[in-house]
Amino acid sequence: MTGTQLHLPAGSTAQGPYDTVVDPGERDGWEHTGLRVLALEPGGRAEIGTARTELMVVPLSGACTVTVSDARGMQELVLRGRESVFAGATDVAYVGIDSHLVVASDDGGRFALAAAVATRPFPAAVIRAEDVPVETRGGGTMTRQVRNFGTVGSFDDCDSLIACEVITPGGNWSSYPAHKHDETTDSESELEEIYYYEIQDAPAGTPGFGFHRTTSSREAEPLDLLVEVRSGDTVLVPHGWHGPCAAAPGHDMYYLNVMAGPAPERAWDITDHPDQTWVRGTWEETR
Repeated sequence: MTGTQLHLPAGSTAQGPYDTVVDPGERDGWEHTGLRVLALEPGGRAEIGTARTELMVVPLSGACTVTVSDARGMQELVLRGRESVFAGATDVAYVGIDSHLVVASDDGGRFALAAAVATRPFPAAVIRAEDVPVETRGGGTMTRQVRNFGTVGSFDDCDSLIACEVITPGGNWSSYPAHKHDETTDSESELEEIYYYEIQDAPAGTPGFGFHRTTSSREAEPLDLLVEVRSGDTVLVPHGWHGPCAAAPGHDMYYLNVMAGPAPERAWDITDHPDQTWVRGTWEETR
């Protein structure tokens, strides 16, 4: 996949009510993960079939009701939502394979559907905002906040999907040191990864921006991506070292990570770039 295939500017993959569409298996070299960003007008609704994927409904702005029908029957999951991704953690709905769901919103909003190819069925569930583990990672200008609503150990009633949110304060770096997870070893798990970005505007309304970096970890598969990212942009990471993600001063950066891979074990193990791993040793003294 080339750089232009990996950086998807806002609106470039829009289809119908979806501002962003990345489906697993629908593009060369992309097999395990997906993301759709659903935009609903007040009173709007959308019907979705999961087929052989499991997904999480993540309100980006606004509240919604997710009505799920599966082999266990029908249930209604109420997500209280939030004003924006910068307002804090949100309720999230998990929906398993072979399900039908209706996402409806009285007041309208935007809702991310983070998806992964799966084989085992799990029951639909709600992860409440107050139950989302929130951690501060890094130190100094590498400090960021991670909301672990769908990571290994935080939510495990699923087959393959791994998801979380990261808030990087303006002027800070995150996804640093650069790291990779593109092979299965004793210390690393093979995972595709999606980065979906939103950037906080300036007080006067000027749009914000940031930067995303991905480079190759394999001689036979060159990859060199350095792109400016803005709200609504998506970056795909099929392999390689990814990071840093840098937020422009004055503009907090949000990204939603979606990960899954071919291994039967759901795991999130990474390898730091050997030239950058030393920075971890500086975090304690800058906290």
